[in-house]
Amino acid sequence: MSEAASETSCDWTVTGMDCGSCATKIKDAVARLPGVSGVEVGIMTERLRLTLDEAQTGRDKIEKTVRALGYQIAPRAAGAKKDFVLPGAHDGHGHDDAAHEGHDHAEHDHGPKATAAKRDDSGHGSPGHVHDDPADRGKRWYQTAKGKLVIFTALLLGAAWVIEYLAPEIGKWAFVAACLIGVAPVAQRAFAALRLGQPFTIESLMTIAAIGALFINAAEEAALVVFLFAVGEVLEGVAAGKARDGIRALANLVPKTAQLVTGDTTREVPAASLTIGQTVLVRPGDRIPADGEITEGTSGVDESPVTGESVPKTRGPGDAVFAGAINTEAALRVKVTKGAEDNTIARIIRLVEEAEEARAPTERFIDRFSRWYMPAIVAVAALVVVVPPLAFGQPWDTWVYRGLALLLIGCPCALVISVPASIASAMSTGARRGLLMKGGAVIEAAAKVDVVTFDKTGTLTHGRPQVTDVVPFGATTEAELLAVAAGVETGSSHPLAIAVLNKAKDAGVSALPSQDAKALMGKGVVATVGGAVAYVSSPRYAIENGGLDGIGLRQATIFEEDGKTAVAVFREKTPLGLIAMRDEPRADAKDAVRQLTAMGVTSVILTGDNPRTAAAIAGSLGLKFEADMMPEDKLAYIREIGTQGGVMMIGDGINDAPALKQASVGVAMGSGTDVALETADAAILRDRVTDIPATIRLSRAAMANIRQNVTIALGLKAVFLVTSVFGLTGLWIAILADTGATVLVTLNALRLLRFNPEREA
Repeated sequence: MSEAASETSCDWTVTGMDCGSCATKIKDAVARLPGVSGVEVGIMTERLRLTLDEAQTGRDKIEKTVRALGYQIAPRAAGAKKDFVLPGAHDGHGHDDAAHEGHDHAEHDHGPKATAAKRDDSGHGSPGHVHDDPADRGKRWYQTAKGKLVIFTALLLGAAWVIEYLAPEIGKWAFVAACLIGVAPVAQRAFAALRLGQPFTIESLMTIAAIGALFINAAEEAALVVFLFAVGEVLEGVAAGKARDGIRALANLVPKTAQLVTGDTTREVPAASLTIGQTVLVRPGDRIPADGEITEGTSGVDESPVTGESVPKTRGPGDAVFAGAINTEAALRVKVTKGAEDNTIARIIRLVEEAEEARAPTERFIDRFSRWYMPAIVAVAALVVVVPPLAFGQPWDTWVYRGLALLLIGCPCALVISVPASIASAMSTGARRGLLMKGGAVIEAAAKVDVVTFDKTGTLTHGRPQVTDVVPFGATTEAELLAVAAGVETGSSHPLAIAVLNKAKDAGVSALPSQDAKALMGKGVVATVGGAVAYVSSPRYAIENGGLDGIGLRQATIFEEDGKTAVAVFREKTPLGLIAMRDEPRADAKDAVRQLTAMGVTSVILTGDNPRTAAAIAGSLGLKFEADMMPEDKLAYIREIGTQGGVMMIGDGINDAPALKQASVGVAMGSGTDVALETADAAILRDRVTDIPATIRLSRAAMANIRQNVTIALGLKAVFLVTSVFGLTGLWIAILADTGATVLVTLNALRLLRFNPEREA
């Protein structure tokens, strides 16, 4: 067996990560093991994913290593039925089998009892750097493991103060005991990290600072620092939990059960068990349990949980509906069109989860910076301890104390969490409004966009052109013209073909029998209709092939100047007539262009239409245009302007795939289609053009939030670094500088959850 064949993609849920150093600690420890590669740790999604050669290291070794660091870990087990479940939310959302191993829906795998049974008592169950425990979710802070630790250390500290007051001669030893009892589990985890090759952790710095303070007779302050450390842990856990709540909320959109229709009866089944082709009954007030198509009934459907669209839309037979949408009026029967693992909500959650892997360049830089920051601070602290006493005869106690204070400033938790917390909050905010962005790299790129290029059909317009004019030539009647055109277009799904077929149907004209239909790329369609070759093509192609005369060309020009698309219908050298169609701009397109202009962003239409039609549409919307563009022309245009700055391409995700990929940010407009969710870097679910400036606005807000976070994290560290060296602040202020900065950064990131990207600044 080859080396590649022996490697396995493994996936775990790791609970307890409440700051950036937690993820770094796990990643570094696991990456050191033989046969481990491609380690990815998501703080907000509590996920560990890696590639493992089990011939060198078993999965149990990975789990043992993570537990030794004080975290809980459970495999995202693959089962017969897979559910996509974010940690702590057991709802029926599927994952792609090959790439995303989901939770087993059965309660025996990850239920509360199982969590307790699998708990490593040497880790989360004991005092110290106690991390977020799934069993603690939904409890008040004092009911959690972290809260109990704070109460425990507070009682120790209070008891020491009482003893000192009543018996001053033994008061010092009471504080020593309080410090040692409180710091013991922290030291235990510090040694565990040390054995795994990580000497610089917050636990190790905390342990050295507390024990060092005892040696310089600062027992009372040492005990106080242990207590403040525990308080900081509670605050970090609460803040991190709130940051994750926005992501977890997505997992609660699809109901756990569905009313399966079998013959004339219905029965309740798990929503995750639904398969394609089954029919479910959705009663008024119920959430739709699966992506599907209405087969019976007409009702208002509230799609706001999925797309953020606040006004319910009337849906009837033949209309598609999303899992998670709410039926507001009448009973509906819905045929399931996608399994649980592929429904729109599951795919949205999957994108949010995977987004942590598409890290922003800023985040990658901060990760590199943080790896030398802590060792550098430790080195500075050592110099502060040694140099003044040895070189200048200063008192050892004073400079040891200041050096210990510096140690507590050495943990880069706040700095490392500053970017992912903001990215997670921004993505959660976007997902609630149908704005999907695949990670921090996309958000950072979108914030730098200078030019937005639009495909016209289906983006700035509805993509549903309608025939406005039918002009037959010579002896040809309107019915004959439509019969030939419909014959050529039969079987085509192109929007213009559908418009022709609909017009023929409305006019009561039957399409002539046809065969051998063939597309003329970018020019039209040719087929054998009624025993002879017939064409439906652009006026330019018709002129070149004898299908249009001067009079017909002038008429086509008039149509095009009115913003209509004209097609010529002809047989060999015999013009039959013209058909004009118009695809109306979306109602909000003009407002979207205005918003982009106000934001300093240039808007350009890239269309295959002729210049006159393009000019008419562009003029009505107030933006620039490039006409007669083939797919390769769009690609070349975006490549060229991309050298001058950030460019965002908006398209349908199919015909414009090359251009979408070439752009700094490719955005697909489409209501949850496969392509819209997977081809581009971002997707707009509501089909609203104003969501484009909203996406840029959200991205810019996220990057501004990140800059604020980095300033807070580094600013506080810098201030207390100086004040600690000069003796202006002590140990207890230093520990607040660490945990306080982490809390401030996380709370600042949470402000993005309330940000409204649709509101103009």
